Amino acid sequence: MSSVPAQHQRVLSGMRPTGLLHLGHYHGVLKNWITLQHEYECFFFVADWHALTTHYEDPRIIAESTQDMVIDWLAAGVSPGAAKVFIQSRVPEHAELHLLLSMITPLGWLERVPTYKDQQEALKEKDLATYGFLGYPLLQSADILAYKAGQVPVGEDQVAHVELTREVARRFNHIYGKEPGFEEKAEAAIRKMGKKNAKLYKDLRKRYQEKGDQKALDVGQALLESQQNISLGDRERLFGYLEGSGKIILPEPQALLTPASKMPGLDGQKMSKSYRNTISLREHPDEVEKKLRTMPTDTSRVRRTDPGDPARCPVWQLHQVYSDDQIKDWVQEGCKTAGIGCVECKQPVIDAMIAEIKPIRERAKEYIDDPSAVKAIIDEGCEAARDVARVTLEEVRKVMSLSAR
Repeated sequence: MSSVPAQHQRVLSGMRPTGLLHLGHYHGVLKNWITLQHEYECFFFVADWHALTTHYEDPRIIAESTQDMVIDWLAAGVSPGAAKVFIQSRVPEHAELHLLLSMITPLGWLERVPTYKDQQEALKEKDLATYGFLGYPLLQSADILAYKAGQVPVGEDQVAHVELTREVARRFNHIYGKEPGFEEKAEAAIRKMGKKNAKLYKDLRKRYQEKGDQKALDVGQALLESQQNISLGDRERLFGYLEGSGKIILPEPQALLTPASKMPGLDGQKMSKSYRNTISLREHPDEVEKKLRTMPTDTSRVRRTDPGDPARCPVWQLHQVYSDDQIKDWVQEGCKTAGIGCVECKQPVIDAMIAEIKPIRERAKEYIDDPSAVKAIIDEGCEAARDVARVTLEEVRKVMSLSAR
């Protein structure tokens, strides 16, 4: 695990701007973000450059969708006081780091990313034979590495992207981390730790490098974190020396697996705009009720007196999300015995969904009515993000022998 433990307290995650968000986004991503923002230093960004990889022919929707997305994030509970909210294209360091990383990234690494061919197959109607589409996983790596983020919340289908980022960071550190006189500087840094800690560090380093003792590596990293009398540069140098590599310039991130969303769409499939089966976070209560009352149910229940099977009904999937055990028992009994009709069965879900959306709609309206507040949040987030990314880029330029600015 070639990562600086302190960086594991930083989380980075982004979403492409695709318009108004729906309950699938809320249950699959935003609820997790809201929890993480109180546990880690979080950076949440609108991935507008990534949106261009598939919507380059008609980018007009991106600007409007960006504003809508940020409003939905804030309305759902993402707090600008707890997390940095910013727009990718307003932090040009992402693009510069992407360019610099492209100089060392083998083409084959990008071609083997599973989603590359999968998305080309899924989006046959678009011409995705572009450099931008091939390189977007590396842009994702730049997004992560610009902030030296240690944790990246992803679903299982995105783990390969984090693994690519780890490989790119590892290769970068291998090429550029061996500064002149590295070992001498590392040994000098060890002496600054004091006799007792220096002896312990050397022992842990030997145990890890000679015996592969993972616990020794973990203890050694924790030891370095606790040192107050060494500089940040020496600390990062000693992290690399501990592992037998050079100075760690770009720490390798870890995938933070996000629980799979259990929010089904109105037809029982995954909630997705492409399936036209969504409920937006700002859906009017009347429209929520209309959509739920007209959604399909168990096809075996032709008449009200016909018994049904909840397992074959999309409404039952919504009960799994919104109903307590008592209501679910009532549904099971009533459906199988024809004791309740489908309209009755849907009512608890309708009530629960409207109740969930109500505060989100109300907060969204406040932000819609005060666009200057949204702009201020975005401006502040972009400035804070750039401050962090600039530091990383300065270090990257230095080790790549690029002239100082």
